[in-house]
Amino acid sequence: MRIGNILQFTEHHRYYIFRDFSLSSLDYKMLTLIYQPLIGAFAIALFQQLYHGVPEGQAGYSPIEPQRKLFLGLGLDMSERSRKSLVEQASKLEAVGLLQTSRLGMPDQADVLYEYELIAPLSPSEFFRNQHLTMLLRDKIGKYAVISLRESFGAAEPDELADARQKLTKENISVPFYELFQLNAQSVDNELEQALSEVAPARQAASRAQLETAGMAYGEIILRFPRNSANRTYVERLRHNEDRLAQINYVAYKYHLSVADVCRLLDEDGVFQPDGELLLDELQLRANQLYRQDKKREGDRQRAIARSQAQTENEDELEEVGVPEEYYLSVPSQLLGRCDVQQFNMLMRNEPHTRFLQRFFPGAVPDWIERTFERIDLNYRLPAPVINVLIYYVIGMNDAQRVTKSFVEAVVSNMLMKQIDTFEKAVDYVREQTAVEQEKERRSKAGVSPSAGRGGARSGGARTGASRKPSIPIVPQESGDGGAAISPERLEEMRRLARKLDGK
Repeated sequence: MRIGNILQFTEHHRYYIFRDFSLSSLDYKMLTLIYQPLIGAFAIALFQQLYHGVPEGQAGYSPIEPQRKLFLGLGLDMSERSRKSLVEQASKLEAVGLLQTSRLGMPDQADVLYEYELIAPLSPSEFFRNQHLTMLLRDKIGKYAVISLRESFGAAEPDELADARQKLTKENISVPFYELFQLNAQSVDNELEQALSEVAPARQAASRAQLETAGMAYGEIILRFPRNSANRTYVERLRHNEDRLAQINYVAYKYHLSVADVCRLLDEDGVFQPDGELLLDELQLRANQLYRQDKKREGDRQRAIARSQAQTENEDELEEVGVPEEYYLSVPSQLLGRCDVQQFNMLMRNEPHTRFLQRFFPGAVPDWIERTFERIDLNYRLPAPVINVLIYYVIGMNDAQRVTKSFVEAVVSNMLMKQIDTFEKAVDYVREQTAVEQEKERRSKAGVSPSAGRGGARSGGARTGASRKPSIPIVPQESGDGGAAISPERLEEMRRLARKLDGK
């Protein structure tokens, strides 16, 4: 429940409840053993109080009443702390899919009206098919407790039937509706239809979000599955197992798999247990590997297409763009003697980054550097002149500390944030960064840190006593050539003293 101001949610505001279901004994067991460990007993108590707001045995709306009734029913006092507690418990119910809260603005009043729409608890099979709810329950009570709870909600299959299941054949012999009943389609009772529409409820309960699916039917899978495969018997059982078929469809939707890819994965060894049960985790792992391989191939293909397009564009665009003198950058040390300032800046402005990068290396360009700038070109979509200025800043300024992947990524991120998309903006950026670095270097040589001024102001204003650091005397250096002015007599006396000490 998103409440921006707590004064918008008080005991004086009015509310009503809507539900379109009735709780069974299995639903009460789900609320007690499954949902209560997830969200707590207080939230379940709020759900049950809202549930009984509509008379038992009926579905629809409750009367409009002030929220004071909710506070008193839960034993809360009328205070800001109680309001926050009620909002928190309602939010927990909303997060696990048991409640939807809406705020209605009345046209003739300045006040608002709150609607609490209850949603039926999930059945055991639906709950344990929901991955994020199952993982949350595991985090709350532990893995083995979750397994025990799952077993407690289902009656065990008879041993005799379980042992012979692989040998049994199942045939659907149910009688459809139109084989047993014949309707009089000639007479249409308009009065009955009108009456039913008039007494029908004005709204239906909110539908749950369905599990996303790739829409693959059993017929599509079995049609493309190899007939001589060892897993074909297991795949044929999916015809009567809608839950497993839905999980396979979700995996296919999650990893963008086609029907052929699904058949290929189901045909591999280790996807099914010896008894024919599908290993969903193993299927997801192999689907993820297949997805990553396809993604890598697609990335290589896109890069190859982009390189060919860039080459075509460079062949078509033969006209060079001049560089004004105010945007000249100095020639780096690697290219000194090979070109002058004007030639270098023209190359940097008009050459593709692949050729410009090659000029800074006597042999082949290292693979990681080439891949890094290729990703900058294809993924970040920086123009070629901007990439060349980046190469000049990182490699051409002859600082070994710059030539690292982290530094290149940091500079590119900064350029993207500052929307540097032209050669001129890139040159201004390099000059600004160079000035900042020179100022830092000047301060470090002078022994002054960038925060020295601020630290000095704090220490001078806050501490007036003696410094905690000891005062270390510094030996001054002798000026001039004092070391060479020792007289021969003094030098001989120093040698005699040294021999005397050695004798001892």
